[in-house]
Amino acid sequence: MFLVFNKDKMIAYGIAIITVILLFCAAGVMITDNKDIVLTGTSAGNLLPIYKVDTKENNVALTMNCAWNDSDIDSILQTLDQNNCKITFFMVGDWVKKYPESARKIKEAGHEIGTHSNTHPHVKDLDYEKNALELSESVKIIRETTGAEVKLYRPPYGEYNDTVIKVANENGYIPIQWSLDTLDYTKLTGEQMWNRLKNKISTGDIILMHNGTEHTADSLDMIIKNIKNKGFNVVRVSDIIYKEDYVIDVNGVQKRVEKWCI
Repeated sequence: MFLVFNKDKMIAYGIAIITVILLFCAAGVMITDNKDIVLTGTSAGNLLPIYKVDTKENNVALTMNCAWNDSDIDSILQTLDQNNCKITFFMVGDWVKKYPESARKIKEAGHEIGTHSNTHPHVKDLDYEKNALELSESVKIIRETTGAEVKLYRPPYGEYNDTVIKVANENGYIPIQWSLDTLDYTKLTGEQMWNRLKNKISTGDIILMHNGTEHTADSLDMIIKNIKNKGFNVVRVSDIIYKEDYVIDVNGVQKRVEKWCI
């Protein structure tokens, strides 16, 4: 059987094919040209923070929440300096007001500062305006005290809902959770903390720690060295996350989205 194409049919088929290609490319541009966070959430449409990053680089981000005292800050900074590590500290605004010198030391040492809210409330119980105030007040205090420009936000208690994430996104902050928890705040020893990490750690992980605990400061050197011995670099959150052209899957993993067309 032979197919016979006349000139008009060939032109019509060509136009149809080109139209399909252009529509496909337009869809790709609509997804990847959006400079805001693109969240895929669950089937119910829930918004998600970043728990982990899909990356080929052997980097893991170490994060330190600051909400309690500052008695171990000098020791933590010394250990980080000795191991040539820059990490991310998530600070509560009230903590910064109470310990401004420690906050400045962290910034002066070259570490990244994110906000952990202003008063450490249960943000999922707050409305949009109160969530926005928690962010703006904490960022103002951090900026006035340390000079740091804050781009990252970790909600208190690891709690969030669509309102919490929406407030962060619409005010220019990237919500960050964690994929590995040392549970240092439960008074675990350093060895117990490492046992929680050693068989799970992989590229793109975000690790949670806290200052002001019983064993964080005296365990930090060992934990960092063990992470490095497994072939990973210890970096800041901003060193591993994508700032644009990405999606967050239903597991909270941030993934790069390649542009299909220009």
